[in-house]
Amino acid sequence: MGRIKEKFRELQEKNKAALICYITAGDPDIEFTEQIINCMEASGVDMVEIGIPFSDPMADGPVIQAASERALKNSTSVSDVLSLVSRIRSSSDIPVILFGYYNPFFSYGTERFAHDAREAGADGVLVVDLPPEEAGELGVHIEREGLDRIFLLAPTSTEERIEMVLENASGFIYMVSVTGVTGARPDMNYDLEDLVGRIKSRSDVPVGIGFGVSSARQATAIASFSDAVIVGSALIRIIEDGGTQRQEVLENISSFTKEISAACLR
Repeated sequence: MGRIKEKFRELQEKNKAALICYITAGDPDIEFTEQIINCMEASGVDMVEIGIPFSDPMADGPVIQAASERALKNSTSVSDVLSLVSRIRSSSDIPVILFGYYNPFFSYGTERFAHDAREAGADGVLVVDLPPEEAGELGVHIEREGLDRIFLLAPTSTEERIEMVLENASGFIYMVSVTGVTGARPDMNYDLEDLVGRIKSRSDVPVGIGFGVSSARQATAIASFSDAVIVGSALIRIIEDGGTQRQEVLENISSFTKEISAACLR
């Protein structure tokens, strides 16, 4: 059983939705990224999505776009991210999802990437701009290496797209809570319970909800009917606001993730 599947099984026994947190690798630098991930795990984060920086992150809002820009100024590469995963794996079993856009994976080499990601200790891959009908070559290599293939769905997804994702996804399905780009949204209407219920009635692959989650109140609402709460921009904002005060950043991340993790208990 893979680490992602095992973590969901463990949390189901505790009647808790998974807290999955996103962070852009290399923002502000790769060494601090490692410290942040260790901090998040110690503060109740169940899985981590590590973003591979890209120059044109079209699905991301200004907060994560800026994080990618800062990481790219530091010349953060796919190889740097894989080395980071290896270091994390040397002392932790936290499930790791590599999150990014197709271009960096293609430039690295799809077969080489899938092999090196498995060797580093990654558990799953989510390629934002590669839907299942286009996953072809990369998807074959990811599956061959035993990595989970994670796909996005949205409230506007057609029945045909939902069926295709259900046939191809493993690990979990990332349900986008709203149409548009990522970014913390204080006021959100999570009118997704019926859609998530229909998906879960047709598949045993867990469903996580993200895009805009920034408070314990939102996390509680999501956790009541989904398998995971996914947080990204709110954490990147803490890093951005903290500037050079790194200890303060870690303390604020710890406080925030502890609060969100507690809200994931049903």
